[in-house]
Amino acid sequence: MTERFRFDVGGEKLTALVYTPVKPVGSTLLLGHGASAGQRDQFIVDYATALAKRGVLVVTYDFPFMQHERKKPDPGEVLEECCRAAIVAARECRPKNHLFVGGKSLGGRIASEVVAAGGEDVDDVAGVVVLGYPLHPMGKPAAARARHLLDLTVPLLIVQGTHDVFGTPTELRRILRELPRGSEVHAVEGDHSFKAPKNGALTQREIQDELQDEVARWITEVAAMGQHTWSRSRPVAQRMSTQLRALRRRATH
Repeated sequence: MTERFRFDVGGEKLTALVYTPVKPVGSTLLLGHGASAGQRDQFIVDYATALAKRGVLVVTYDFPFMQHERKKPDPGEVLEECCRAAIVAARECRPKNHLFVGGKSLGGRIASEVVAAGGEDVDDVAGVVVLGYPLHPMGKPAAARARHLLDLTVPLLIVQGTHDVFGTPTELRRILRELPRGSEVHAVEGDHSFKAPKNGALTQREIQDELQDEVARWITEVAAMGQHTWSRSRPVAQRMSTQLRALRRRATH
């Protein structure tokens, strides 16, 4: 079931959608969109719907530039203000739920910056989920945008395509040597939008199902961990999709 509501950002009303699970697991995920498509894009709708079927209450929202149909994203401070307001609104949907924040590409990066910066409005955030982290502009690995991730004090899940031109899982792991316990970089064969490659080991539907299972699993496990177990004492976990494992097995036979 999907419900619509509006929340205030600097005097402006923005739209959010709530995907309510039939069998809730007690967690909420605030999911922001990317730079080129809003919350009604099929990618966001599919993930929100699938995660709700897996028990996670999902809240999606549009940044101001998307609601006003502008192509250029808003300045960083506007995006961050909007994200903080959306966090407050998402919390109010189910105040007793464990609250996770994140998004696709741009939405995920902004969410991670807001949580890393801290503040009363993010003090109870349980973790950050990024679907396709935009580590750097295309072809410019030296311009990495990840320094703030090292300031995170909550677990981080990044799902990244192996052929992502904005940063591969290997590049991310090289930069993110250590993050709070429970943090993971989950690699899957594909590009920035997890599009199945030709002659791949899995179909597009199988890739989608795996990624949705992975996010739901991670949210459930981190919610069960509790803040008292978070620390920076271990390197970020490296997880590999079943598709990649199948490809590696082929290569060794």
